[in-house]
Amino acid sequence: MIFFRITIVLGIILWGMASGNIAEATAQTRRSRQTREEYIDRYKDIAIAHMERYGIPASITMAQGILESDCGNSWLSQESNNHFGIKCKRNWTGRKVYHDDDAKDECFRAYPSVEESYRDHAEYLDHQPRYNDLFSYPSNDYKSWARGLKAAGYATAPDYAERLIRIIEESELYLLDRPDGGRLYASHKADNSHSEEWLADQSTSLPATAIDPDNFRVTINAHAGYNVYATNGVYYVLAKENDTFENIGHQFRISAKNLRKFNDIRDRTAQPMTGEVIYIEKKKRSWSGNASTHTCRHGETVYAVGQLYGIRSKSIEKLNRLKHTEILPEGAQIRIK
Repeated sequence: MIFFRITIVLGIILWGMASGNIAEATAQTRRSRQTREEYIDRYKDIAIAHMERYGIPASITMAQGILESDCGNSWLSQESNNHFGIKCKRNWTGRKVYHDDDAKDECFRAYPSVEESYRDHAEYLDHQPRYNDLFSYPSNDYKSWARGLKAAGYATAPDYAERLIRIIEESELYLLDRPDGGRLYASHKADNSHSEEWLADQSTSLPATAIDPDNFRVTINAHAGYNVYATNGVYYVLAKENDTFENIGHQFRISAKNLRKFNDIRDRTAQPMTGEVIYIEKKKRSWSGNASTHTCRHGETVYAVGQLYGIRSKSIEKLNRLKHTEILPEGAQIRIK
């Protein structure tokens, strides 16, 4: 009987220890989400090597990896090491995984390592005829590469080029495209070491200080796991993977209905895409910076211009006598103030 009781007690202790280990492992998993800076530091040397071999800007490779894989945190990247969203195609003979994208259960390539994903990305761009025109651009012309990728159909998101450009400029990835880019990027970051950790220690209330509107994507503060930025004096965040307007609204005490209204989204069921700009207050009627017009890029819409400058879509339509459904012609000058 005594032995039986001792066995039960030991079992309870061991179960408690195991539960503690499980809880600790779970907490560790939650803490282990990779930041953008960690992602860049881990893979920038591969991107630079591929730039030297293939001529693809390192900044473009890094920005696509960040956007397509959510800094290596997306389900697809963790399940298959696929950091560029490359689908199987007919000639793919390697391992496959299935994931909902433009359609349900689409076939994506799976790799034995992230490095293999980076290599396949470079060779995919190098071998596909529809990307041939990209290689006529210099390896330091990241804007033309971003627009060219969208024009060639790499992604279906209408503002795909703008997203890549913003990531590059926000993280100053264009430094990687320069001679000795790895060292230049590292030294520059060391000189600007006020990090997200420092921001997180500050007050979570949004500051009332004036923001230079010509300084795009200024990091203001951090709140509830979101970096808060400002454009045109309007605050916004970047949507995370599987984010919803309801979740973002809950964190900032704003209704999902108002968030959609702030962002000129008329579909009541629409949800944000990973990395999408989500304004958390009303956008302005016009641009308060120096520029008075915007030069339209290929595939750009009134909505995309409004999100870029923090201006309401209706204001852009009124300023330019445009209809809501009108497609903006490439190269056209659109008034923003």
